[in-house]
Amino acid sequence: MASVNSRSGFCNSNSTFYSKRTPIPLPPNPSLDVTTFISSQAHRGRIAFIDASTGQNLTFSQLWRAVESVADCLSNMGIRKGHVVLLLSQNSILFPVVCLSVMSLGAIITTTNPLNTPNEIAKQIKDSNPVLAFTTSQLLPKISAAAKKLPIILMDEERVDSVGKVRRLVEMMKKEPSGNRVKEQVDQDDTATLLYSSGTTGMSKGVISSHRNLIAMVQTIVNRFGSDDGSQGEQRFICTVPMFHIYGLAAFATGLLAYGSTIIVLSKFEMHEMMSSIGKYQATCLPLVPPILVAMVNGADQIKAKYDLSSLHTVLCGGAPLSKEVTEGFAEKYPTVKILQGYGLTESTGIGASTDTVEESRRYGTAGKLSASMEGRIVDPVTGQILGPNQTGELWLKGPSIMKGYFSNEEATSSTLDSEGWLRTGDLCYIDDDGFIFVVDRLKELIKYKGYQVAPAELEALLLTHPEITDAAVIPFPDKEVGQFPMAYVVRKTGSSLSEKSITEFVAKQVAPYKRIRKVAFVSSIPKNPSGKILRKDLIKLATSNSKL
Repeated sequence: MASVNSRSGFCNSNSTFYSKRTPIPLPPNPSLDVTTFISSQAHRGRIAFIDASTGQNLTFSQLWRAVESVADCLSNMGIRKGHVVLLLSQNSILFPVVCLSVMSLGAIITTTNPLNTPNEIAKQIKDSNPVLAFTTSQLLPKISAAAKKLPIILMDEERVDSVGKVRRLVEMMKKEPSGNRVKEQVDQDDTATLLYSSGTTGMSKGVISSHRNLIAMVQTIVNRFGSDDGSQGEQRFICTVPMFHIYGLAAFATGLLAYGSTIIVLSKFEMHEMMSSIGKYQATCLPLVPPILVAMVNGADQIKAKYDLSSLHTVLCGGAPLSKEVTEGFAEKYPTVKILQGYGLTESTGIGASTDTVEESRRYGTAGKLSASMEGRIVDPVTGQILGPNQTGELWLKGPSIMKGYFSNEEATSSTLDSEGWLRTGDLCYIDDDGFIFVVDRLKELIKYKGYQVAPAELEALLLTHPEITDAAVIPFPDKEVGQFPMAYVVRKTGSSLSEKSITEFVAKQVAPYKRIRKVAFVSSIPKNPSGKILRKDLIKLATSNSKL
């Protein structure tokens, strides 16, 4: 590998980008589960989890004792390696107890979003075939409606009378471990989690992550956050991300425990509770999605007057790249807090790239550099040619955290993972001369104008430079002659009377003819998901329902 460029990490002989980070150490023992791996890491931490609303906590020794007890009970109930266990719950300090116990037996955890309908939950149950479910009394009706006969364990702290003879997690946690349960050998290659993702295309699919994938994720996190000289084990994270999501599960429910961090758990995201918890529990790190970061910049004066944020030193942002305006605005309002960014997919166990220092985060708009032990390729989506630095194509990733495949879906697996283990991310990116990755757009969201590909994100960024535009979204509008053309939804600044014509002319002056915006609609706000991604599907529906096509 003598031909690897020291700045970009690009190797000419095989057109692969190599990570510039120190490689992560992976345990050589093939027979190791992620729970045992995490619990065997030495650290100085004392409290593992704190419930933000009640202040109730779990120390590390209580946590590992609870995990052992619950694993024992599950084993006595007949839960074996390879069995699937469903977990449907809001974030709680007991969520990790369930995950760690189940995985320690070699059984597989599948999580589902509490906002899902019984119908959506039924689909996942049919696909993953769980033998048992953990849930709360509040969410129990959803599981009962989805699968009447599925055995249930309730995660509520207090006894719920209306629910007859259902087992309770807190009772299982109190049981003395017998120490004589049948221990099956769990290998790093065995499946640990089955999380559902819409995948890089289309319908929801179960992503198979192995114990090795999770161990690699843990090691990446520990390397990234554990290197703060001497403050190891002193980190206190606010957990705002849902634990049913890969990042919440792999980082907050499991990974960060490996070096003794304290996780302050919010049962659901609420701005006031999050802000007051920072002061109350002296939190040092706050994971966020871009819209919340924007809200912190816009409301900075009120926020700083009302809350004590003196302990906070790092904000971790994922979901969508941050603009220069937001990054600089944040640095100006919160000068003692650094922003670090991350990029990952469910299919890559939540990791892929990150910025690990303030300097790296100053590369505005970047998703970061390749994570440790990760390799990348940029591939032309049309010709399949592998490209070099500063050329735009689909990002492919390969490394120890890449999933084993999609659950019982050979077709989806082979179209996403190639025979050498490269994962097609579905993201259109380029990697610059210093090894920074920039995400240009989602491949499936490209607008195809007369065979030309137009990236909505590029036009959105251009629209946002107009002084009278506060927000914008660009979608493909169907057209018989050209296939699709770019249409813009625009939010005007208050008091502005900007016209469709002035917008189309503004764009036309700055882009190639095929990229021109040919239709504009004015809206009061752009629909976005909780992580700040534009809901283009909703806008496409809106546009085409009024269309004569």
